[in-house]
Amino acid sequence: MSDASFKANARSLPSAAFRMHKRSTLPLVAIATALLLSGCAWQKRDSVIVGSVPDDYRTNHPIVIGEQQQTLDLPVGASSRGATRQQRDSLEGFLVGYDRTAAPVLNIISPMGSPNAVAAADAAHDFASVATRAGIPSSRIMFASYQAGPEETSAPVRISYAAMRSHTDKCGRWPKDILETSENKHYANFGCPSQNNLAAQVANPQDLLGPRKQTPIDADNRDAVIGDYRDAPPGFEPNIDY
Repeated sequence: MSDASFKANARSLPSAAFRMHKRSTLPLVAIATALLLSGCAWQKRDSVIVGSVPDDYRTNHPIVIGEQQQTLDLPVGASSRGATRQQRDSLEGFLVGYDRTAAPVLNIISPMGSPNAVAAADAAHDFASVATRAGIPSSRIMFASYQAGPEETSAPVRISYAAMRSHTDKCGRWPKDILETSENKHYANFGCPSQNNLAAQVANPQDLLGPRKQTPIDADNRDAVIGDYRDAPPGFEPNIDY
């Protein structure tokens, strides 16, 4: 080999080595780019999932079952002697929600130190008689008193008992302007009134925790329904002439 050809081959070696190195790095760059893009995709998907969780009104305003005090205040006039008919009717309606199987304590709290203190004490004993006739054991009726001011001429007698009730948190939270809907999410108070109405309408809060046991089938009623279905007259069949 001549000196000229050796020099030419020597000059071509760096460029050939560079091309081989460049071709070998292309797959690595492609793999790294794919991994970065896939990481962005996973991060974006996770942010969408996490961001959508608190946007559910059932999560923002959950229905909670717990023990609450049910109260009824009955104002008593200073000149009254005993419970009035309207007060008896109100108390009987209030005691409809009393759970006789659980039999919680029924508290009758009378004012003390007010101009109607004597009349309120008489009315409180009449309220206890109404509760006893409603099926509440006398041993579960407790009397108490509270301090009232001299200006409270019609200080009420409070009747209360504990009961399991379903409820939600307090409505009326407006931390942000509801016109800011760029994220297309519910505002903070969304769904709270509906959840409160649902919780108030449930007669048995335990139904929210699970189904009840099925009651036995009424065989007589079932036979009557099946008999009416079998003996029913044929349906109307109109005659249509074209």
